[in-house]
Amino acid sequence: MTTLPTVFITGASSGIGATYAERFARRGHDLVLVARDKSRLDNLAARLREESHVAVDVIQADLTQSADLSALESRLRDDARIGILINNAGMAQAGGFLDQSAEAIEHLIALNTTALTRLAAAIAPRFAQSGTGAIINIGSVVGFAPEFGMSIYGASKAFVLFLSQGLNFELAPRGVYVQAVLPASTRTEIWQRVGIDVDTLPEVMEVGELVDAALLGFDRRELVTIPPLHVAGRWDALDGSRQGLMSDIRQAHAAERYQP
Repeated sequence: MTTLPTVFITGASSGIGATYAERFARRGHDLVLVARDKSRLDNLAARLREESHVAVDVIQADLTQSADLSALESRLRDDARIGILINNAGMAQAGGFLDQSAEAIEHLIALNTTALTRLAAAIAPRFAQSGTGAIINIGSVVGFAPEFGMSIYGASKAFVLFLSQGLNFELAPRGVYVQAVLPASTRTEIWQRVGIDVDTLPEVMEVGELVDAALLGFDRRELVTIPPLHVAGRWDALDGSRQGLMSDIRQAHAAERYQP
């Protein structure tokens, strides 16, 4: 009998992370759940153990704290049972660029980009050596939309997409699957934490629908899954245009329009 890989999920106490935990538990996977709120993690873990009869480990950690992040990296490197990493933990941006303090900027980047990258880097060598494993990175469609006025958050999510595409290029030949999931507005607590009433937003996807769509993309081994995108060809066209742009870049000389 094949043993299913354990799934390691950050930001697992609520929202997208908790829903991923429920879905993978139903599939029979053991779990490692990471978040700051241990009481909520414990309650979720107890329910999933009872409902799905899986093993659930709980780790209280703040991914912006060096000691906590280092401990998680060690677990990912050393625990060979972990075969799926879901980099879900993240935060939104309150206010525009001019409203940001140095501390707020550093905190958002540390959580949305640095922690995600370090956790992927901790587990990728083991995955590559074994020729198996999956990394799911949660981005956002805001990474396509500088006009939304969430410049730092959007930039962090653009980073997540680029990193995921780069990791796929490097790791897919080694048997490692990397998926970028790009939600739009989803009914989670991320809005409340930055002082936005989610009910004032014009269109919001329920979190269960988001995760179920993302998991369908996961099962299909999509490289980029955008659940709210209704015309799949738009992504294909965008990526094709990007590749066309790269083919038109000639490095030896400036383009004619820039010649004196």
